[in-house]
Amino acid sequence: MKRSAVLGLALTLLGAAACGDTPEPPSKPPPKEPPIVVPPPRFDVVEPGEDKPGGDTSVARSGPTAFTQPAANLSLARRSEFFVGESVFEADWVPAPGAQPERDGLGPVFHSVSCLACHLGNGRGRPPEENEVADTLLVRLSVPGTGPHGEPVPEPTYGDQLQPRGVRQVPAEGQARMTWKDLPGTFADGEPYTLREPQLELTNLAHGPMSPDTRTSARVAQPMVGLGLLAAIPNETLVEWADPDDTNKDGVSGRVNRVWNQRRGHVTLGRFGWKANQPDLEHQNAAAFLGDLGLTTSLFPQENCPPAQAACQAAPNGGTPEVSERQRLALDLYSHLVAVPTREGVDAPQVLQGKGVFHRVGCAKCHRPSVTTGTLEGYPELSGQRIWPYSDLLLHDLGEGLADGREDFLATGREWRTAPLWGLGRTQTVSGHTSLLHDGRARTPMEAILWHDGEARSAKEAVRALPKAEREALLAFLGSL
Repeated sequence: MKRSAVLGLALTLLGAAACGDTPEPPSKPPPKEPPIVVPPPRFDVVEPGEDKPGGDTSVARSGPTAFTQPAANLSLARRSEFFVGESVFEADWVPAPGAQPERDGLGPVFHSVSCLACHLGNGRGRPPEENEVADTLLVRLSVPGTGPHGEPVPEPTYGDQLQPRGVRQVPAEGQARMTWKDLPGTFADGEPYTLREPQLELTNLAHGPMSPDTRTSARVAQPMVGLGLLAAIPNETLVEWADPDDTNKDGVSGRVNRVWNQRRGHVTLGRFGWKANQPDLEHQNAAAFLGDLGLTTSLFPQENCPPAQAACQAAPNGGTPEVSERQRLALDLYSHLVAVPTREGVDAPQVLQGKGVFHRVGCAKCHRPSVTTGTLEGYPELSGQRIWPYSDLLLHDLGEGLADGREDFLATGREWRTAPLWGLGRTQTVSGHTSLLHDGRARTPMEAILWHDGEARSAKEAVRALPKAEREALLAFLGSL
């Protein structure tokens, strides 16, 4: 081959290589990037806004009046209306006819003379001592079955609640007493504890024995703080939180109750009451007026007199209704706007340690720490607030030990609404006792934990297994709420 031809062939090959026509040797794969590790959330730190459980409504107040303050962000006009509602809440009502018609109509059978008589200091009611006649504890009554809207069926002779008092010639229905049975136990480290189990006895029944299949449920009043903020949590949020089939397999389900809404004439979501059996504060207040004081309202205009009680039906009333619209609406506003007090010691090392324990053992699965409220019509002060109620407002099965066997709409006899924990540490100062749970059987927060079972069993057992220092830190955290 001629030299020129060889040179041309070489140039051609070089050109092909330059143009990328010849394959390049395989390159090495890029090095694998290390996986992104997301650190677990820390709960032993103070979170923004945690010291103000009620958001901008929170009030820095301690002592016996900590649960009686108006929301901090009220206008002057709204504060004035708040105090009108407070006067209705605190008023002592009298039988009709009375010297003050705006305060008469009590009974004919009733439990207390005022709202404040059961909500001690706007806080919790207390159970009776051994064989003491119940004062701030009431007893729900029902028989098997459901009413036309899914509600419990009242006991035929005594109605849906035992009334321990009557006006003038109207006999009281009966009295409730409690005795207590000690239940000993031990923590995993051997430290002993004792729970007390209530034994309810109904005596002095004025109209003969109750139906043999009567179901009873003893209840104490719940704190009044932050109720409007709970009302402002969107329904959609509660439905989103619910996990009735436990799809995430964490052992905790949580269900919404569906209850009859008298104002709207159909079933709506329930969120107030020990079994979430009231849809809103309007119904909660009107039901308490009727059931506890025997006072009729525009929402519930019929006297609370079962057919078998002739003297009750014949007694004079205080008008129709006995509670004026002005009084009813003022009380509704008041109950929406009682402030949650700010927390103290939120950054104390033992409190933060206890907060971490609270989350680690699983308490926060039901006692959800925080949420942002939606828009509540008529209450701009409560809307759009990040709040810390430590509740999901859902129904949970807490086991046979706490069961009352009494259904209430969709709530079973073993289910209870998650009680909000804000203000928990002020119970002694405000109400003069530390009794907790629906019937006041727990004398301390630790006893309340140890009564939990059912969906809360794993959390309870985790607490029992804690070393003493962590148990004390947990109690320090709860006491700071």
